[in-house]
Amino acid sequence: MTGLLEGKRLLITGVITDSSIGFHVARKAQEEGATVVLTGYGRLSLVERIAGRLPTPAPVVELDVTDQEHLATLAERVGQHVDGLDGVLHSIGYAPPSCLGGGFLDAPWEDVATAMHTSAYSLKSLTTALMPLLAERSSVVGMDFDARQAWPVYDWMGVAKAALESTNRYLARDLGGRGVRVNLVSAGPLKTMAAKSIPGFEGLADAWTSRAPLGWDVTDPEPVARTVCAMLSDWLPSTTGSIVMADGGFHAVGV
Repeated sequence: MTGLLEGKRLLITGVITDSSIGFHVARKAQEEGATVVLTGYGRLSLVERIAGRLPTPAPVVELDVTDQEHLATLAERVGQHVDGLDGVLHSIGYAPPSCLGGGFLDAPWEDVATAMHTSAYSLKSLTTALMPLLAERSSVVGMDFDARQAWPVYDWMGVAKAALESTNRYLARDLGGRGVRVNLVSAGPLKTMAAKSIPGFEGLADAWTSRAPLGWDVTDPEPVARTVCAMLSDWLPSTTGSIVMADGGFHAVGV
């Protein structure tokens, strides 16, 4: 039986540990027939070790998405492993500690700027850096967290996610003529390395578990990984500039 992503060449960012959303997307994508290249930031040896836990060990390319030199050479370096790309997962986000945890009014611009650059502008910079490799009808998917309301403790990362959502729409507008789809998957809270850096995460996760109509398991990344793989496939050829919710239906119910 042919897999959903048979023959697809994908670049997956954001793999830090084997609990990362990016890792589970890479795993599921390989199970569905894709060839995967990962990016890593910081401790590359750790990412390479994690890459070895995939069904098929994947190559790792170094990428600091805020480093212009890394971006300028990214297509060439990824091109050493694949002759093109059919899909990209942007699973990158960071905010300094001052931007999270209830200090919204006190966070300095320098820290806010870091959050915006890393978490929102990087969707544009990553995508444009990879344009030489992106095939017609390729798909760019970013990881989101519903930014339509102010969440406890999420603070400036929530603002950065709102900027990410707007960036997604403008990228979809400008790349549609090239057949490139750009969408976001808004996931419910999962126990990842990134989640551990959010003060009060447990309280947020508990609300999801009790209120999501379909239920929600913060330890199970499979539903989110499957949703991302669907967005990377050819099965949504007319969907772009959209946000697909993978949150158990939490977004649809009131308090």
